[in-house]
Formats: sequence, structure tokens, C-alpha cells
Amino acid sequence: MQPPVKPPQPKKRAEPNSPAAVDPVTTRIDPDRCIGCGLCLAVCPQETLAIADGKAVVRGDMSMGCDHCGAVCPTEAIRVNAVDPAQFEFQTFRADSRWLPHGHFDTAALVNLMASRRSCRNFSAQPVDRALLEDLVKVGITAPSGSNCQPWTFTLLPDRAMVERLGRRIGDFFRKTNQLAEKSWLRHILKWIGKPELDTYYRQHYATVQRGLAAHANDGRDLLFHGATAGMVVAAENDASCPAEDALLATGNILLAAHAMGLGTCLIGFAIEAMRRDRSIVRLLGIPDYETPHAVIALGWPAETYQRVAWRKPVTIRF
Repeated sequence: MQPPVKPPQPKKRAEPNSPAAVDPVTTRIDPDRCIGCGLCLAVCPQETLAIADGKAVVRGDMSMGCDHCGAVCPTEAIRVNAVDPAQFEFQTFRADSRWLPHGHFDTAALVNLMASRRSCRNFSAQPVDRALLEDLVKVGITAPSGSNCQPWTFTLLPDRAMVERLGRRIGDFFRKTNQLAEKSWLRHILKWIGKPELDTYYRQHYATVQRGLAAHANDGRDLLFHGATAGMVVAAENDASCPAEDALLATGNILLAAHAMGLGTCLIGFAIEAMRRDRSIVRLLGIPDYETPHAVIALGWPAETYQRVAWRKPVTIRF
């Protein structure tokens, strides 16, 4: 069985506020191209740049590696070596690298895409090409991140066998959890000493999990990943400034892009809960201890269609 697809592991980063957490300055400016317009200074969040003798120069010793200076330069005089332009090259479609000005996209089309994305619980048996999965990762990393640290990592489950392997481990975890939750005396004792988690689990999740375990044992139905033929685990390094938020922002991009590519997706919350409580499941995927998974995405070709978008519940708005 092939291992999950995972990019090379980065070195563990330092604490976000420590000097070691700041990337070395890799910005290079071509003085022959620079016209001294100062646009790069205006968008630099770290005051890395300055104007000297009518030209932009590197003066600071800190850099977020955001490439804002390179993207805003009208003469292409700036290069940030910390970034890789190849991350914006896709295998299954061609993306336009020109910046899209504010207000220059069809808002109605964007809202229709967002509202049309549904959690898919009926997948066909058709496999998902690895190129699509790799392109989804590249779409994911276009998301913003706290202090531009981009702490996310992506572990791909490229086929049904890998999804089933993870599903079995998660099923084992919940089978043991349900066996514990069935012991009323244990729930009561734990609740009495101030640990009500098992009792809460029994009331809120036991029956649902038991149905899923029984369905798989009796007729092989997959009520966890819903028959998905691929999957993705989105994690982030623990010492980033806001790792959960960063991982979930990337996940949101992936969900929308998958729908645009014709794929169905479903976030698997039970998988995340099992990973949080049983670290051996995380290690099974080759994810190191200094990373925490924040989203598990079931992926595949949908075997369901809708006639309209699904309406939403009333929302609370405050001013």
C-alpha cells in the first residue's frame, strides 16, 4: 500500500514573537529597473525597504516574505527569493497571475459558487487524479495566514484504499470510546469528579457513532467518508500565531475550488475528534508531533445533484 502523499517536512519554526521566527530578508532589487516610485515601501508590513538616492533599497533586517513589494512593482525590479512562482503553476488549468483589482469580479457568480458548494455524502467510485489533488493544495495556500507565516501542511490520501485505512483506525477509536461510554457507572463517576466529557459524548454522539459502526459491520456502508475515493488532511504547525485559523482558511479555499473543478467535498469532524484524542492516528499519516490536524476533507466525484442552492437559517447581525 502506498503511503499518503506529503511534501517534505519543514523545520520546526520558532515561537512567533522570537527573532528566529522572522524570515531572513531575501528581497533583491535591481537598481537598473527601479524607478524610485516608492510603491513597495507603502505595502511593506515590516519596513524592510527604504528609498536612497532615488532608488528602493533593502534596509531592514526583518521580512515576512509576503512578496507584496514584488507584486506591486511596476517595472519588475524586485524579487523575493523566499517565494516560489511555481506554486502558482497548475496542472489541470491555467491561472491568470495578473492582480484582479477590487470590484472587478462578478459578485453574483462568486456568491452562487459559495452557495452551491454542499457537503457531499454520495460519491461515485471514480478515482480522483493526483494532479487535481495537488492543484487543490496550491489553491489552498493562496489563503491569508497570521503574520504571513503560512504554517499549513497537507497530507493527501490519493485513493480509496488510503481513505479506508484511515477510516478503519478512526472506527477502532470510536468503537473503544463507545464501549467505555456504555458503562453508566463510569460516566457517573467521571461526572461526579468533574469530568463530564464521557457523559456528554454518550448523550450527543453515542447513538450516531453506533449506527455508523453497525452499518459498516453489517453491509460495508461507509457513513464516515461516504465512499469518497480521496481525502486530504489540513494541518498546521503548533507554534504559529493562529494555526487553526490559518488551516481553516486554506480549507475554505480548497472546498470552493473543488466544487469549481467538479469534485464533491465533505468535512469529516469525527475524524478530527479522533485525531485530537489519539495521536497514533496522526502518526499513521506521517504527520509530526509539532503539527496538529484541523480539517479532514473527503473528496471525490459526486453522485448527487441539486435543483437550487440550499437556504440558510436566520442569522444574528449586530451593529
